[in-house]
Parts: sequence; C-alpha cells; structure tokens
Amino acid sequence: MIPAEPTLIDFVDPATVPALSTRTMSEGDSPGGARYVHINYPELATAPALNRALRAQIQRQLQDFRRRTQDGGVYPRPELNVTWQLAAASSQAIGVRLRTGEYLGASWGNSTRTLWFDPRKGKAVGSTGLLAGQDALRRLAELVREQLKGRGEQVERDEVTADGGQLDSMAFNRSGDLVVEFDDCQIGPCSLGRLAVAVPADEATPLLSDLGRQAQESVRGATGRGVRDHDEESGPPYYVRSTPHDVSASSPPAASNRAGTVDCAKARCVALTFDDGPGPFTGRLLDVLREAQARATFFPVGSSAAVQTGLLRRMSSEGHLIGNHSWVHRDLSKQASSKVADSLGRTEDMIAAAIGQAPTLVRPPYGAVSGELRDIALQKGFAVVTWDVDAGDQEGGKPADITDRVVRAAHPGAIILMHDIHRGTVDAVLDILKRLRGKGYRFVTVPELYGSAGMQAGRLYRSGSEPSRKQPLT
Repeated sequence: MIPAEPTLIDFVDPATVPALSTRTMSEGDSPGGARYVHINYPELATAPALNRALRAQIQRQLQDFRRRTQDGGVYPRPELNVTWQLAAASSQAIGVRLRTGEYLGASWGNSTRTLWFDPRKGKAVGSTGLLAGQDALRRLAELVREQLKGRGEQVERDEVTADGGQLDSMAFNRSGDLVVEFDDCQIGPCSLGRLAVAVPADEATPLLSDLGRQAQESVRGATGRGVRDHDEESGPPYYVRSTPHDVSASSPPAASNRAGTVDCAKARCVALTFDDGPGPFTGRLLDVLREAQARATFFPVGSSAAVQTGLLRRMSSEGHLIGNHSWVHRDLSKQASSKVADSLGRTEDMIAAAIGQAPTLVRPPYGAVSGELRDIALQKGFAVVTWDVDAGDQEGGKPADITDRVVRAAHPGAIILMHDIHRGTVDAVLDILKRLRGKGYRFVTVPELYGSAGMQAGRLYRSGSEPSRKQPLT
C-alpha cells in the first residue's frame, strides 16, 4: 500500500457542525466595476471571539486588495476570492483555514491562513498559538528547514524563521503530525505551487501549547471526518465531497413543482433570481416568497449550499428552482476547461444529492461567459443564464433604493438579479412583490419565461423578451 501524503489534511464536513452558518461579501456583478470580490467565511454561534477574529482578518485582506488595485486600470478585472475549510471542530479546538486566491492579470496566486479557537477559554489565536512560546516557534522553524532540504535548490529554506510570518497556516493530519503550509511564491518561485511539510508528531508534540495538544488530540485518528479532496487551483486538499461525482447523472432535471400554472405568453411575467447564497437571511426570504405565493430561481454557491442543504430542500419543495453558480464563485472565464467542468460538476452533484434533481441552469459568477464555459454547458446540458435587470444590491444598500431600481427597470420577461446574502435585499423583496403585482406582474422561475419553446443547453439567456435569446454565443 502506498502511504498517504502526510501534508494532506482531512477537513471536517461543515454540514455536521451545529450552529454554523456562513457570511459572504462580494462585489463586481454590476458593469463598470473595478474588481471582482467574493469572500465567504464561517460564523459559529458558540465562538464569538473566533467570529470577530475572522471578520478582522477578512477586512484586512479586503482593504489591502482594494488599495493595491484601486485605480482599476493596472489589471484586467483583478479578483479576490476567499473560501474556508474546517481543520478541526470539536469541544477541544476549532480550526478555520482561510484560503485566498488572487488574480492580478497573469495567473492565480494562492495563500492560506489558519485561525484557531479554544472553546474552553473562549479565545481565538493565529496558528502560532498552537505552540508553547517563542522557543518552541524557533525550534519548529528549524525542523521545517530540515524538512525542506530535499525540496530542491529553488526552495529558500533560510527564509523560514520564527519571526518572519511564514508560519501562519498550521494544522494536523490524522496521524497527529503538524502540517505547515506556505503561500505561493513565499519561499520559492511561484512555479513550485503549493509547498507544505509535515513535522512528525513525536517531534511536534513537545512544542505544543495546551491548545495545540487539544487540537492535535481532536484530529488524531478522528472518525467521521470528511474525505480528502483536491483544491480548485493548485492541488492541495480543498473540500469535503460527501457524494460521489456524477450522482447527478441518475437524477431527473430540476423543475419547479408549480411550473405550468402561469402562461407567460399571456401574462406579464418576471423572474426574480437570487445569487450567492444561502446566507443568514435566506430562510426569511423563503418565508416572504411563500406568504406572497411567488416563486423564484436561486443560484447558490456550492460550497455555501453544502453547509445548509436543508434550505435547498425547502426551496425545491416550495416551488422554487435551483440553478448552478459554481463551487466557490471564481470567474470561470479565467479558468481552464478542466477547472470549469469540475467546479460546475461538484456543485451539480451536491444539489442533486440534496434535492433529488439535477440543475439545468448555470449562472456564471459575475456574468462572465467564455467559450470554454459555453462548450462545457453544452456538454453537460446547462443553459447559461445572466440577467437584464440589476437590483444594484451587490454591496447591500437601502431597501427602498433596491425596490425603486427593480420596479423602475422591470418589464415583461425580465430576469432580475438580486442577492439573498444581503439583509437589505431581503427587506426589499416584500415591497417589490407588492408594487410589481400592482402592475399586473406574475413571478415565475426562469424557464417559465420561455414557455413551450424551452431552454437549450449551451445557449445564453439574458431576458425572456430578448428576440435573439436562443442564439448561440458569438
């Protein structure tokens, strides 16, 4: 048997963690924006200090990215994408690994930072908090340099020091070894990709703090943890896939259980669409839609939806339609075909496993459509959906302003872009429904706009009233 790669980390399936929700920050859907940003991070009701530490870290990263890309003209649509995994989640220790991807015009650069929380003390620390002081940190730096000796002359081992800031992402593998990860380009050429070492447990354990030993114990030999999976960009373990790939192949196409109750050839129809969720306000949005007997189309991000599959089931059972918005909301037009196919495929599988239906619509993040995406959509049976009415709620906003923009721009056949991750958006929906209903509008899912003509794989659909809506991309 070939031994497992020791730097692989088994992440915890977040769907198994009680009181866990997600928060999302994004910008870039509206035309003319200077940058693309999508940040997703966890929030645990039982760990307020960890929540504060995560928010502070995210804010620092976002401010730094905005500063470096502030003129908007240096890079072609620079992009910041932050996702997360749980390196541990127990009554002894919680570890959150933030994975950051940046695109600055040439290729993606990736970095990681892991924060740890001690539930017993209610305290959040960085990865060096796993160690018992500065002497232990210095000794760990020595051990890491030793581990790097066999990695080739390109690796700058001497850059690894106790005070250099390189030891900011550490976790444990199932054997109890301490895995130390480095950012792309941090201690060697960017072409090396991910660099990580695993310090054996017998060498690492004497260096650990109380929290470090608790974290090690919670991970070592743990059962019921998520399977290892690859990263969307450069190959390290990335996320839990709880269902086998292609589970969607045996699932029927997703459809609203109320489709056909409105004839949009005769009625004034609009399609409300909600991107980037589920979020903390999605449940309340579903309450509003149910009370108003209106249905919508949801385009959830796969990694967020996997945490709250119960909301997907509720969407489906209440007559809404669920589409595919990729796994982590990176601009698919910057990705190789294999990456695009994997991102859409894993999201499709997760949704199919949750609701028993496979999505047939894909909305590319930021509305960025490429030839590769079109080809993959055709192969996988997806129609590509963007929008022709933007609620302008990308960074939140006042409910009254959001309502006014939607009502003013709405027209028969409109596909309206909104985001259920924002409180202001959800607060606006009831007034939007009332005012548009007063103008005679009916609220349907996207395919219902097209009636018996249907929607075809590989075609781009921006509006139900667009004469050339079924023509291939050119």
